[in-house]
Amino acid sequence: MATENNNILEKLEGLIARFEEVSTLITDPNVIADQARYVKLTKEYKDLSEIMRVRKEYVDALNGYEEAKQLLLTESDPEMKEMAREEANLCEERIPQLEEEIKLLLVPADPQDDRNAVLEIRGGTGGDEAAIFAGDLFRMYAKYCESKGWRMEVSSASEGAAGGYKEIICSVTGDKVYGTLKYESGVHRVQRVPATETQGRVHTSAASVAVLPEAEAFDVEINEGEIKWDTFRSSGAGGQNVNKVESGVRLRYNWRNPNTGEVQEILIECTETRDQPKNKERALSRLRTFIYDKEHQKYIDDIAAKRKTMVSTGDRSAKIRTYNYPQGRITDHRINYTIYNLSAFMDGDIQDCIDQLIVAENTERMKESEL
Repeated sequence: MATENNNILEKLEGLIARFEEVSTLITDPNVIADQARYVKLTKEYKDLSEIMRVRKEYVDALNGYEEAKQLLLTESDPEMKEMAREEANLCEERIPQLEEEIKLLLVPADPQDDRNAVLEIRGGTGGDEAAIFAGDLFRMYAKYCESKGWRMEVSSASEGAAGGYKEIICSVTGDKVYGTLKYESGVHRVQRVPATETQGRVHTSAASVAVLPEAEAFDVEINEGEIKWDTFRSSGAGGQNVNKVESGVRLRYNWRNPNTGEVQEILIECTETRDQPKNKERALSRLRTFIYDKEHQKYIDDIAAKRKTMVSTGDRSAKIRTYNYPQGRITDHRINYTIYNLSAFMDGDIQDCIDQLIVAENTERMKESEL
């Protein structure tokens, strides 16, 4: 136990000087003036503050344990001895818990975890039923986001002929949104009797989910002068404004991929508000996120190459979960997680599954960091 304590304290020792340095830097007017650097440093300060808090508690527990043991050896008063024994037991129980907490805090976090996210859901194989299932997934995430107190805004949607969505894209704003929802990226498969099926046969359909970290204005360089804008009339649910005002916007931008050198035309449409400037702002935000995601794909691939089982992955074509309606069963294939509460799950009760994925991912990352 003593060696373990020394190892952990050694790792923490090196962070004390960095914490003091960052504390000074974030009050420097030159740093505050450099918005990108200031944001990065305040995030680092927040993370280091948490490590310093747990370090203090850990050192106090180690000292408390040593003092209590010393008292047990030297004290003759039975009451004092009993108090020392209780203190030693408490500290002995708390020390390993704090060690686990510190190990997790020392694992390099994904720098994108604190970001907001763009959630894209698309119906895959299975025609009308796939679009209906994409609609069910959208409702599931909407309910989950509501339970977390996050704000969800639809930026574009294309409805399916029999209901649901061929494609729906929305932004999700809140605390650690990307770090929580990133595990949902991949292909979701459903097995059930579709509403359109007359013979009562079970069909298998699929929808794909992509969760992208939302880019900040200074994350990517866009030459706004090269953006081609079109406006068009949004179709909608009736009312005097529909088809009279050109509130929908379409953006075209030629982007060169720095990883491959290829030039790609990006086309983004935004129709969700009747306010053209707002739609322009949202289309720009989606353009930034799209480019940021593409430019960071190399970073995601590098992580994927390092890991053996990959819980959260850059591969959005991987089948991650099956929703079996006849058996009321949900199976997450990455961690062999199976539960039989499908209706609650589809009502947004997905936290337990996400928690299990986070634990599996953290275990992998701790192995990687040799903690």
